[in-house]
Amino acid sequence: MDLQIDEFYKDAAAGMLLLYQAFPRKVGLYVVDLIGFEEPDEFGLPSKRHQSCLGALIWLADEGYIRYESSIRYEALDQAVLSEKGFLRLSRPVPHVAGGAELPAAVRRVQGTLAHQLREALAEGQSERIARLARLIFDRAPTSCAE
Repeated sequence: MDLQIDEFYKDAAAGMLLLYQAFPRKVGLYVVDLIGFEEPDEFGLPSKRHQSCLGALIWLADEGYIRYESSIRYEALDQAVLSEKGFLRLSRPVPHVAGGAELPAAVRRVQGTLAHQLREALAEGQSERIARLARLIFDRAPTSCAE
C-alpha cells in the first residue's frame, strides 16, 4: 500500500481548501495547519511527514494549481493563493452528488462542489473518498453534472 499517496491526496486537498476559503486573498499556508505539529528529527530537520506535506504544496504550485511568493523556511508558503486552474477545479460540480430537491438551488450548487465534498470527506476522515475526490482535482477532462 502506498501510504504516501493517500497522505498526498489529503495534504493537497487540505491545502487547496484552506486557499479556497481565503480566496482571492493571499495567505500564509503553514504545514502545521494541515498536519499538526511534527517533532523535528535529532538534527532539528523537519520530519519526513512534514517534508512530504510541504513537498505536496510545492508540487501543486509547480503544476499550476496554486501560486506563492516565497517559502518561509520549511514551515510555509508565503502569500499563497489558488490559481485560476485550482479555483475552477474546486468550484466545479461533482458528478452524481445527490442534492435534496427541497433545498434552495444555491445550497444545492454549493453542496455539489468539489470543495464542499472534499471538506466533508476530510472532516469525516474518509480516506477512500478523499482519494477519489482529490483525483478529480487532477482530472484533465473535468466533467460536471447536467441540470
